[in-house]
Amino acid sequence: MEYKILIAVFIFLFGLSFGSFLNVLIYRIPNNLNILYPPSSCPNCNNKLKWYHNIPLVSWLILGGKCAYCKSSISFQYPFVELLNAIIWEALFYKYGLSWQIIFVMLSFSILLALSMIDLKYYAIPDSLNYAALIFALINPNFITSLKDAAIGALGLFLVGFITSKLAKKDALGEGDIIVAATMAALLGFPAFFIALFIAAIIAIIPSLLAKDTMVPFVPFLALGTLITYLFKSELLIFVKALMYG
Repeated sequence: MEYKILIAVFIFLFGLSFGSFLNVLIYRIPNNLNILYPPSSCPNCNNKLKWYHNIPLVSWLILGGKCAYCKSSISFQYPFVELLNAIIWEALFYKYGLSWQIIFVMLSFSILLALSMIDLKYYAIPDSLNYAALIFALINPNFITSLKDAAIGALGLFLVGFITSKLAKKDALGEGDIIVAATMAALLGFPAFFIALFIAAIIAIIPSLLAKDTMVPFVPFLALGTLITYLFKSELLIFVKALMYG
């Protein structure tokens, strides 16, 4: 038990640290900046940050959410992404334990988190991150099956988007959404993939109604639907089977 607690603490701390790296990706990739250089600096005063200004979650709390130099506000996005990534990793570890396969699952969900934040902020889905999430999702003992599922998921959503676009006479889905669908299918398989799509659609209904004519990014809902389904896959499959067959 103590051994498992130590692993859980390590995963949480490493999840926070990787969440900090996700913030770098979220900011730099859409702006076509190098993700490794230059070192982190305040976007307002451009002062380079010290290492102790970059301690995940802790530094933001100690600094009161403000730059150590110019005292300008630091976006709540930074601690939010760090903490959320750590929680996702903890949930996956708690549910499935620690294995080499779950590590790649964690990485895939982390990239989906970064894609969600970018889609919310920029209404864009960078190919580099999108394909990274898919590659991580495919790294498992059932690679061939996952690859087949990914292809079916991508093709299926492409056909739905194509038909919807023709009927609505406007683009319904982007190429990025199709790759996300491939990642979902690789992670979940079938029929769980359809459950995740249904959950994503249900969650997206209220924001879509409130937004009216404003564009609503769909990747965050796809990612959330995938996470919920991955964590409760067996329970959801039993529930759906009960609804269908009584």
